[in-house]
Amino acid sequence: MIRRPPRSTPLYSSAASDVYKRQGNAFGKIFKIMTFGESHGTAMGCILDGCPPEIEISEEDIQLELDRRKPGQSDVTTQRQEDDAVQILSGVFEGKTLGTPIGMIIYNKDQQSKDYTNIKDVFRPNHADITYQAKYGHRDYRGGGRASARETANWVAAGAIAKKILKKEGVEVNGFVSAIGKVRAESINYKDIDNKYFFCDESKLTDLDSMFDNLIEEGNSVGAKLGVIVKNCPVGLGDPVFEKLDANLAKAIMTINAVKSVSVGNVDDLLNLKGSEARDEITTSGFSSNNSGGILGGISNGDDISLSFIIKPTSSIKTKGKTIDKDGKEVDIEVTGRHDPCVGIRAVPIAEAMVSLVLVDHFLINKAQCADVKQNLPFSE
Repeated sequence: MIRRPPRSTPLYSSAASDVYKRQGNAFGKIFKIMTFGESHGTAMGCILDGCPPEIEISEEDIQLELDRRKPGQSDVTTQRQEDDAVQILSGVFEGKTLGTPIGMIIYNKDQQSKDYTNIKDVFRPNHADITYQAKYGHRDYRGGGRASARETANWVAAGAIAKKILKKEGVEVNGFVSAIGKVRAESINYKDIDNKYFFCDESKLTDLDSMFDNLIEEGNSVGAKLGVIVKNCPVGLGDPVFEKLDANLAKAIMTINAVKSVSVGNVDDLLNLKGSEARDEITTSGFSSNNSGGILGGISNGDDISLSFIIKPTSSIKTKGKTIDKDGKEVDIEVTGRHDPCVGIRAVPIAEAMVSLVLVDHFLINKAQCADVKQNLPFSE
């Protein structure tokens, strides 16, 4: 007979702690966030633990990143009007981090829960409604609850602090959109993007305007392809075999709502290349190419890290479709409310934030383990 250990024993405590950690509301190992909140709840918030002390940070610094993500800024994003004003509750004093947990909160102000009362007993196709109901037996149907992209405001707030740390190390993280629907960028210019689509080829803006006019009139949506480029990443980030940098980056990107695939490096051309062409030969001045995307064996090699990922079309659309209700009966569904015709557009600052969180976490892990190692590559130039 197997007996359950008493609650006071280390075995029981360890097991309970492990289950708690696996609830999916925390991210990171040393530089770690834990978040809370639902789309139509009182507020969104997070606690960032493991942040080094004496990092200069202010609410204004964080707000700059949140303003890039917030809804209602153009006709091609949801018209929910949230100012996303962040309030730092702890962990910062006189403009610098203390090394203690940083608490942040963002109050929700423009919830319109009545938009969802007509679908509270049905499951929106290609949404988390049906799986949340099956798993928990109870869900917040208003705006998707915890499954809403509203949650990503927490990540962007924490990512703003991560970006400040990376900036001190000379590391840049730049995101962009390279395709929306059938409109594809012919060139990639991720510097100084200044358009409402975060699109990296401004010669395509007129095509995008026309496409979105049709989408909004039709009440439909499209997907998008996005990219993130990391410049000046130090050598040595990532740990074989189960904590590879590219694996952790892929997990971070897949965490973003509606992402369906992630790739690292030059995957678009990889099937067309032979091994002799794709192997990134090494010379005295460095790597001759970067098909690997800046990561070898799960460890950063000092070259640019390049990621790309696909976001599916928004599922909450006005076009009528088929689904079932809570009793298993087939019904028609037409989702009203305020939704993005392409959720990929606002995912750019979210992706930058998630990549930044991973990089800082790995930076601190690497510093703890390999502080005395001179992590240099033997290039002469």
